[in-house]
Amino acid sequence: MAKNEYHVIGIMSGTSLDGIDLVYTQFHFQHKWTFKILLSKTISYDNFWIEKLKSLVELSPDDLKKVDQEYTRFLAKTINTFIENNDIIHLDAICSHGHTALHKPEKNLTYQIGNKPIISKLLELKVVCDFRIQDVKLGGQGAPLVPIGDKLLFSDYDFCLNFGGFANISLDFNGERIAYDICPVNIVLNYYTMQLGLDYDDNGSIASSGNIDQDLLLKLNELDFYHKPYPKSLGLEWVKAYIFPLINSFQLEIKDILCTFCEHIAIQVSKETEKKKGGSVLLTGGGAYNAYLLSRLKHHCNSRIIVPEKEVVEFKEALIFAFLGILKLRNEVNCLKSVTGASKNHSTGEIYQP
Repeated sequence: MAKNEYHVIGIMSGTSLDGIDLVYTQFHFQHKWTFKILLSKTISYDNFWIEKLKSLVELSPDDLKKVDQEYTRFLAKTINTFIENNDIIHLDAICSHGHTALHKPEKNLTYQIGNKPIISKLLELKVVCDFRIQDVKLGGQGAPLVPIGDKLLFSDYDFCLNFGGFANISLDFNGERIAYDICPVNIVLNYYTMQLGLDYDDNGSIASSGNIDQDLLLKLNELDFYHKPYPKSLGLEWVKAYIFPLINSFQLEIKDILCTFCEHIAIQVSKETEKKKGGSVLLTGGGAYNAYLLSRLKHHCNSRIIVPEKEVVEFKEALIFAFLGILKLRNEVNCLKSVTGASKNHSTGEIYQP
């Protein structure tokens, strides 16, 4: 008989390279799932890892495997330090997303580093990880995976919207859960802000000082991806192939690039929230702190934008990967075909024992 209470650590590293999110959470099931975040922390990447992770898509297969081994050991050490520093004793499993190195589902390829079986032996704990590969093998996009958590943990909201490296959204539509990536967010905004020597545009103050370039905005909004039906997902490769070359061809000041791209994000997101006019939107992810971007979103969007408490804003993805691991341990569905386009609903992930 399955347990009704679990203590797990969820780990997420996003494409915006903000760092490694760790969340120690208690989950309880009684008619429905509830959770309590007990501890949370983001471990920032140092320059060594930022540069390594930035260049993953350019590595040869052999070099990528070497980085995977190195990153898996680094991740295990980071998790172990979190456990020891917080005297965590009650722990059913570690549930980790890893870090996306390659994501080309149209070529049946997705690769997250940090998910080697050795991570379980290094931690001497049960580890649930590598959640995307199985879905791609079943014909799915391998992303997004968070929507099952949205459905079971955050059902009070009409939309669950996340502003991380990319904007993704999930909702119930025509009797089924759907979810997909909308557009890049921090992966682009941070890239240009870093050219000014800053990690990110605090509160969107630089963007707010710029002007919208209408020609660039038009070209961005005309990109093919935005006219494709769901399911669909984005990766760094697409940004490097289509977004950066387009923006750079205009030779604008950074403040104008940021201002224009914030407008682009707001327009693209507002289109998707039209599916339920006047609905409620739970907004999470680092982009929720960008006051200028939020103001542009509220300008274009007819739905109510709700930014929850800090821990949910910053750690929702890590929280849900913790939850995905629990569902995998229970052999329950944690990946929806209506979301990814896979041939069937399934329970995805690998379980490693020490």
